[in-house]
Amino acid sequence: MDNLKTAVLLLQDGRFFNGKIFGSEGETIGEVCFNTGMSGYQEILTDPSYCRQIVTMTSPHIGNTGVNPDDIESNRIQVAGFVIKEETIIPSNWRSTQSIGDYLKEQKIVGIQGVDTRAITRHIRNHGAMNGIISTIDSDLESLKKKLSQAPNMTGFDLAKEVTCQNQYSWSSINQSTNQSINFKVAALDYGIKYNILRLLERNGCEVTVFPAQTSARKILDFNPDGVFLSNGPGDPAAVSYGIKTVKEILGKKPIFGICLGHQILALALGAKTFKLKFGHRGINHPVKNLETGQVEITSQNHGFAVDLDSLPANVEPTHMNLNDNTSAGIRCDELKAFSVQYHPESSPGPHDSRYLFQQFINMMEYAQKN
Repeated sequence: MDNLKTAVLLLQDGRFFNGKIFGSEGETIGEVCFNTGMSGYQEILTDPSYCRQIVTMTSPHIGNTGVNPDDIESNRIQVAGFVIKEETIIPSNWRSTQSIGDYLKEQKIVGIQGVDTRAITRHIRNHGAMNGIISTIDSDLESLKKKLSQAPNMTGFDLAKEVTCQNQYSWSSINQSTNQSINFKVAALDYGIKYNILRLLERNGCEVTVFPAQTSARKILDFNPDGVFLSNGPGDPAAVSYGIKTVKEILGKKPIFGICLGHQILALALGAKTFKLKFGHRGINHPVKNLETGQVEITSQNHGFAVDLDSLPANVEPTHMNLNDNTSAGIRCDELKAFSVQYHPESSPGPHDSRYLFQQFINMMEYAQKN
């Protein structure tokens, strides 16, 4: 690492970290956050929910298993930048096709290594998530501060329109699947959807058509699906006004299942409010209590906003709670046939404790078909 070019990470409040280049040369700006997962870095890199974010990995060694073309959650790397303690230059895994450093270079993603990721994480936990800039071409802090001052904050930022698909498409045709028994027709609104959500819906007997985030309720209803899925995604849910409007107009007409940003958009459409968390929840070991069964699920999470539980209307009940900070992790509105969770039951990466939620969606569609 001593021979590598220097790099610097400057945070919005003036704290900076000197390190070495990791990935591509250049400069990048985004909201700095941290992920506590010890594995799954490739899925994290390609998760659209990380759009415009600089991700700090708390695990000290990143790249042990290399990179492969299968463990991706979208068609490209989505993070704005990547921060690690130390890169594993020579990966050791039979599925690996290249190192993580080469992967970042190939997709022109700027990163930094050789920094104290524990200190960065503690700083964000104490002071909250904030914008930052990584540069390998400019080491002048005053110059970097000026560039950083022009960057927008995440609050009020609609990023769903940046990561959504441009045209509707059938997941089955993209995925070239032929062996699944199809029982349900699902319309998925793409606010930044992950591939493994689509895989699991299909595995549960759903023929999934993915629609752009700005699709109208009329178009979805004319498509006449058995159910509507609201995907994960980046940014401030309150800024996705078109998505909230669409969901309001679909409520009660079709069964709805939402994940993460989809959960927040559903809550807003039902009349609740959302707020920005101090530093967000990102990792694969977050405990969530199922309020109906009393069981605790270990979950995969990635979000910076949450639903205000005190703002839930009378006809909406909380179903899950995050045990780290008692924030909303799930809601349900029986009379309007809608439910959602603030975590990732598709668990890519992460534990499989919550995959029953896909069956819950299936059951809801099956009941709607019969009634």
